[in-house]
Amino acid sequence: MREETLEDFDQMSMFIGRNRKARVTYGFDEIALVPGQVTINPNEVDITFEMPRQTGNPLKLGIPILASAMDGVVDVRFAIEMGRLGGLAVLNLEGVQTRYKNPEEVLLKVLEAEKDHVTALLQKIYQEPVQEDLIAARIKQIKDAGVLAAVSSIPQKAERYGQIAQEAGADLFVVQSTVSTVRHISTEYRSLDLAKLCRDLRCPVIVGNTVGFEVTLEIMECGVAGVLVGVGPGAACTSRGVLGLGVPQVTATVDCAAARDYHLKRTGRYVPIITDGGMSKGGDVCKALACGSDAVMIGSAFAKAIEAPGKGYHWGMATPHANLPRGTRIRVGTTGPLRQILFGPAEVDDGSQNLVGAITTCMGNVGAANLREFQETEVIIAPSIRTEGKLFQQAQMVGMGSRNS
Repeated sequence: MREETLEDFDQMSMFIGRNRKARVTYGFDEIALVPGQVTINPNEVDITFEMPRQTGNPLKLGIPILASAMDGVVDVRFAIEMGRLGGLAVLNLEGVQTRYKNPEEVLLKVLEAEKDHVTALLQKIYQEPVQEDLIAARIKQIKDAGVLAAVSSIPQKAERYGQIAQEAGADLFVVQSTVSTVRHISTEYRSLDLAKLCRDLRCPVIVGNTVGFEVTLEIMECGVAGVLVGVGPGAACTSRGVLGLGVPQVTATVDCAAARDYHLKRTGRYVPIITDGGMSKGGDVCKALACGSDAVMIGSAFAKAIEAPGKGYHWGMATPHANLPRGTRIRVGTTGPLRQILFGPAEVDDGSQNLVGAITTCMGNVGAANLREFQETEVIIAPSIRTEGKLFQQAQMVGMGSRNS
């Protein structure tokens, strides 16, 4: 397969005005997956996911799904249940779980706040300093349950919190920000040396979020164990509205997958990419994996779980910028236990339950025996196929015609 040239990308662009071109990009609703010439029993496909470790033995998950490090989604209880079910939940080290000894009381205030006051309340709550002893305590609670412990931090705190997390036994450390780059310029604080962090920590380091080919390559060259893909697509994320930032997830995933493959060809090291955000249904998850992702990170779909601390509410990660708050509280409702959302049986008709069943069934229908083969699925541009022939569903607001679809 030949590598794309600048001329290829120029042909993918169109003029948006005099002397200015813009590249055409795609989201989940604008594509569809083509069935294969051979089909496979869904019970016989392999959906295990691996992340490299410095020790040589990869970190293995039974399902290619991670839960987002958001306070309405992941607490200790949720992380333990997610781990028992074969996935991995990431605990936010700068959320209410580490700022307050009794986070349930704080969460209740968020849930009961009036709509007009919730943003100001969230800003106030996240101004409380992180208690470093709680970082170790939360990790210990998760580890004592016999499951993997994954935690996240913003770049400015990554060195300090990474060492604390490592000493507490964390299995995975995530450095996460709205936009991640290797070359960050600031005169106000010292920028994170990502390569040094990856060398200093014994546990794997995942970095996000990003959406581009070149920046993904630079991040991978620092020795990371994975890259999170996605800027602006999450249900509770308002970056596109507040900052105007974002790339539709299909294009972002394809571009970052190309960087992963190029990095593998050049170095022999496979660094998985994880599509993060914008997926609320099984079909979205299947499309992300088929477009090149090795795993997905999900927030809003898991906020509907009985085990989720948000009790049917979900909000984005709080930004430290008090004058420009981003992320909003949304109500997603509670539809069932986490096991049902992952493995069914589905009791709703909108595709938000039995996510694992959706993956295995789709893989079987395209003839993919494992995730690597799934990444080779034929993809077509089909903006109308999602609602094609769904007139009655739309009229009755069920299935693909429901408000949540």
